[in-house]
Amino acid sequence: MAENYDVIIIGSGPGGYIAAIRAAQLGLKTAIVEREHLAGICSNWGCIPTKALLRSAEVMHYAEHAKNYGLKIEGTVKADLKAVVDRSRGIAQRMNAGVGFLMKKNKVDVVWGEAKLTKSNEIVVAKSSKKPMEPQAPLPKNTKGEGTYTAKHIIIATGARPRALPGIEPDGKLIWTYFEAMVPPEMPKSLLVMGSGAIGIEFASFYRTMGVDVTVVEVLPAVMPVEDAEISAFAKKQFEKQGMKILLEAKVAKVEKGANSITAHVELKDGKVEKITADRMISAVGVQGNIENLGLEALGVKTERGCIVIDSYGKTNVAGLYAIGDVAGPPMLAHKAEHEAVVCVEKLAGLPNVHPMDKLKIPGCTYCNPQVASVGLTEAKAKAEGKDIRVGRFPFVANGKAIALGEDQGLVKTIFDKKTGQLLGAHMVGAEVTELIQGFVVAMNLETTEEELMHTIFPHPTLSETMKESVLDAYGRALNA
Repeated sequence: MAENYDVIIIGSGPGGYIAAIRAAQLGLKTAIVEREHLAGICSNWGCIPTKALLRSAEVMHYAEHAKNYGLKIEGTVKADLKAVVDRSRGIAQRMNAGVGFLMKKNKVDVVWGEAKLTKSNEIVVAKSSKKPMEPQAPLPKNTKGEGTYTAKHIIIATGARPRALPGIEPDGKLIWTYFEAMVPPEMPKSLLVMGSGAIGIEFASFYRTMGVDVTVVEVLPAVMPVEDAEISAFAKKQFEKQGMKILLEAKVAKVEKGANSITAHVELKDGKVEKITADRMISAVGVQGNIENLGLEALGVKTERGCIVIDSYGKTNVAGLYAIGDVAGPPMLAHKAEHEAVVCVEKLAGLPNVHPMDKLKIPGCTYCNPQVASVGLTEAKAKAEGKDIRVGRFPFVANGKAIALGEDQGLVKTIFDKKTGQLLGAHMVGAEVTELIQGFVVAMNLETTEEELMHTIFPHPTLSETMKESVLDAYGRALNA
């Protein structure tokens, strides 16, 4: 006999576990199904463990440049790769265990296995074909197993996986995805990264800081192509100063595998082909939704470009079925999935005044060196939409805190509607901008005008002062540049 719930969520990543917690808070009997690792890709193989790796690289960078801070470190600074990786994996396990604790605390039943939809309100959970993450935190005591489960509402939050290009598929040894890139058995001497989005450029930054010879190949005309062109160009110069080689408007056409290396045939903008040999290659050409083997086709669930089609509240075209997070399409970001989860659950629970998510106000962050963060329209998109704009800029080199930190290479750029003073977009590159960007996100969400930002007192000395100065600059009133 099937066990019945108010809400069942398939997938326990940022979208799934947040949906489960919010549903439980609203008094709904809730279960969450997971086949591989609680907390999903983000906490186990993405957002969190990659930041742990990048932190190790950052500390190594400071150690190597200790003399710039008046400090002397005797001998050569060396990375213990095993210890670096073990630290990252330990943090992933901690996050994994944390979600298990939250499920227990909120009385959410955990169902371990692979779910398949048999009806719009029914799933059958079979034994998982996936090997659990290592090390695997102990599963909550309220974990259930194989069987049939029903619910009035079923939310699909199965996430995404690395996209593979035909003929250049990752093999786990010579051509890596981010999975293998996070746990290298040894540090390669050279690395080719295909794709310069957030995943590609973060790994390029990590490996370059750790002393690897890194080449990045990007098919579009700019590194991190979703960013504002000015910010992208600034970041590219900093990457190249660090010794990274970047090829734009270039395409990896073919890869030849050797015993312990690859040779990539890279088609350049001018039509010439450059052969690049490297120990390893990372394929970072995007991700695709996990929509297979869920029973979507039999139920007639509409999909598009490998993702489930939803409305503003997570509803699919089939009554009682919802989708959130990466499987529901871009932007494929953990914080988007979390907010989408809350909106979806509150709407299906019948709460009044549930507002759909405004994708224009979702910040994007890349944790390379220097960091990059943005929200809203780029200058090019604002102009393409026919908006009359004011643009402000302020460099870190004119900020006292940045100079004191030894981090004076950065830029803050703000874009305003000339007529209304509405903040249309903010774009940043430099130290700690992934922390600073939320100030602009809050301002946009509150529909703050340039005048209100100008009258806001920013503490001194802080990097955040660059934000106010950029606003002032848009109106010809910058005080420190």
